[in-house]
Amino acid sequence: MSPVRMERVALVATEPTCREMLVEVARSGTVELDLPYPPGTDAGEIDRAQEAAIRSGTLTGLVGWTPSRHLTALQAALGQHGAAVVPIGHPRGVQPPTLLTASVSRSPRLSRTLVDTYATVPYADVDPSRLAGLAYVVMFGIMFGDLGHGAILLAMGLALRGRRSGRLAALARTWAFVAGAGLAAMFFGVLYGEAFGPTGLIPVVWLDPLESPITLLIAAVGFGAVLLAISYGIGTVNRVREGGWGYALYARTGVAGSALFTSTALLTWGLVAGLGPVVVVAVVVAIAALVLVFTGLFIESGGGGSGVMQSVVELFDTVVRLGSNVVSFARLAAFGLTHGALLMIVWDGTTGLWGPGWRAVAAVVLFVVGNVVTFALEGLVAGIQALRLEYYELFSRIFQSEGRPFRPWAPTLPEGSLAQGEES
Repeated sequence: MSPVRMERVALVATEPTCREMLVEVARSGTVELDLPYPPGTDAGEIDRAQEAAIRSGTLTGLVGWTPSRHLTALQAALGQHGAAVVPIGHPRGVQPPTLLTASVSRSPRLSRTLVDTYATVPYADVDPSRLAGLAYVVMFGIMFGDLGHGAILLAMGLALRGRRSGRLAALARTWAFVAGAGLAAMFFGVLYGEAFGPTGLIPVVWLDPLESPITLLIAAVGFGAVLLAISYGIGTVNRVREGGWGYALYARTGVAGSALFTSTALLTWGLVAGLGPVVVVAVVVAIAALVLVFTGLFIESGGGGSGVMQSVVELFDTVVRLGSNVVSFARLAAFGLTHGALLMIVWDGTTGLWGPGWRAVAAVVLFVVGNVVTFALEGLVAGIQALRLEYYELFSRIFQSEGRPFRPWAPTLPEGSLAQGEES
């Protein structure tokens, strides 16, 4: 998904027709006006906007933003009132407001929720909502891998779908996330051989987390490294779009940062595999990347002796953060192990308590209550931790700044204005 192309426009009319022009603009709901005050929505807003218009002789004008696809229709509508819409260039360094394609559809994708709660995508940037949604449910599944618990989540998601009334109506839009997380948990539950814990209902397809924690840890960190590589790639594209290749070359989330991350991966591969040439290449790439990052930091600091010291400190911080960001994905394995350990305790207690009479009843109660508590606790933890990894490790590389949403100027029309507009 990408932002809708926006046009900077000037709205021009003669003094007598300025009000009619503004009424037509309000009716269209396709223009964001640049006004010297916070726009209102009441009927008096037309008069305030007319007062704020720039005047030159008999002409009055306002400037604003509109989606390119609405420009022709807007020109035709205003032309009927003797007004005009003229595309103009926008000032250097000023980003247009963001209007994403999903925002104008009847059913915006839920994956937009992850990005929108973090920041408004800048107009020039790539929108990562699809990848963000996929990464979230996969990370959740790794930490919450259980076929039985995942099936419950899937059922909850399907139950939320289409809810139009009741207390759960507000959560209806989350059904896809809940169902997706449930499917991911079921998938990893099959790989782990867990269904309401280590009950033996299904065999282990890949590994038992509690028996192979190191393998799970390595896999989690490797998966995190892949996500970081994708984030660096998207971040580099965004830096180029925001400020060109010169800006992207020295940015810590651009070419320089991507090269430093690549050198870390190469160095790890070379040392583990005992490949000397790969280690040499990794060191050369790392040195070049560090020089680029330092140069960018030095330019940002303003130069001078204090700039050198600031750049050195920030360069050290960049290297430390890079290592900690990769290791941070170890929490995927850690909470996956916690989930499995809690369910193993519940299952061991159930089997140990099982017996004739009241013991069987007590065992069933323990099994049900233990699974409910684990489901609620681990579901909350996995959801929060996956969100944390999205925001702090991935989005911090994709986004360098925040955009602003497109807000069309559409105040309440004075009584009679709508009918007059339709007659014209």
